[in-house]
Amino acid sequence: MGAFLNKPETKKYNENGEGNGLRYGVASMQGWRVEMEDAHHAQLTLNGTLSDWSYFAVFDGHAGARVSAHCADNLLESILQTEEFRRDDITEAIRAGFLDLDKKMRELPELSNGEEKSGSTAVCAFVSPKQIYIANCGDSRAVLARNGAPIFATRDHKPELPSEKSRIVQAGGSVMIQRVNGSLAVSRALGDYEYKKVMGRGPCEQLVSPEPEVSVHERLDSEDEFLVLACDGVWDVMSNKALCAYVHSLLQLTDDLVAITNQVIDTCLYKGSKDNMSIVLVVFPAAPKPDPEAQRADRELDETLRQRLTVLLEQSAGQEEDTSNHFSHVLKELVKEKIPGLPPGGGLAAKQALLDKIYREFYPDHTDSSEKFDCQAELADAFGAN
Repeated sequence: MGAFLNKPETKKYNENGEGNGLRYGVASMQGWRVEMEDAHHAQLTLNGTLSDWSYFAVFDGHAGARVSAHCADNLLESILQTEEFRRDDITEAIRAGFLDLDKKMRELPELSNGEEKSGSTAVCAFVSPKQIYIANCGDSRAVLARNGAPIFATRDHKPELPSEKSRIVQAGGSVMIQRVNGSLAVSRALGDYEYKKVMGRGPCEQLVSPEPEVSVHERLDSEDEFLVLACDGVWDVMSNKALCAYVHSLLQLTDDLVAITNQVIDTCLYKGSKDNMSIVLVVFPAAPKPDPEAQRADRELDETLRQRLTVLLEQSAGQEEDTSNHFSHVLKELVKEKIPGLPPGGGLAAKQALLDKIYREFYPDHTDSSEKFDCQAELADAFGAN
């Protein structure tokens, strides 16, 4: 659960689509973890009379990928099949669908016999023509942005929250080092059945609860810009405000949502994220469009960074016998210059690919240009997680 690679796996899975007046992009990356345990589901059109509804979800597995994969494949149908959904009680249908899935999943052979102990967080959203229904179970998070700022964010279910800790203690457990029984870092999740064995208590009264928190938001076509669903590998190093500002700025540069989501998780990697990362970006009609002035300013910023980094490289050339941390040293000097106009929320980390390219051009004989990952802790400190 806590094992890491020597270097991050940066190959990405991407997906995108357009329909029902929405556009979406997906990016996921294994990163430093030895296994990819995230999963997701994006569906622009639901079946039958729900053809104008869309569904998006992110699942962050732990102790294995079995539960997250099963949830990605089955949560939507579990919700749609509830009696509550047929009665148009969508909020209760989502809640019932989570509980039903958790109950049925327990009977899967590899989970019922105890061989598989994995669990998964889940954050999902239904977008109808008039409303957005958002549900969260665990510490993946959804954020809705208007005018470049977050107007709603789901609550992370952490064991130290008073209401969560109270349930855990009443079920006979404890919260140590901000973990359930000193082990699990989330207080709500699907799966994790070793924490759901307290006799005489219902599914929502166990050490770990499968119950989501569900909210509904009226759509404002003139103001809704985008919805982000992402696992904690993103939120560990980006605040809600920073990520919304960053995505808003990227939408002014390109309408390629795959490029934007890739840029976000790369930036999070450079900011110090050590976890798997998955992000689903859902864009509404009022989102920013590519702007020639913003694009011009970005090109000028790139040229400024090229000039300043080249100067620093020339000044440091031949000064260091040990070049193992040369790149990080030069970047730290660049950080000190506080160059104006860096991407809001992304900062210098958003330009890491450009800086790496400039460095490799200056030192073409340095075949391992991934030196930045060897000193990631130092770079993350220099770039700053916000």
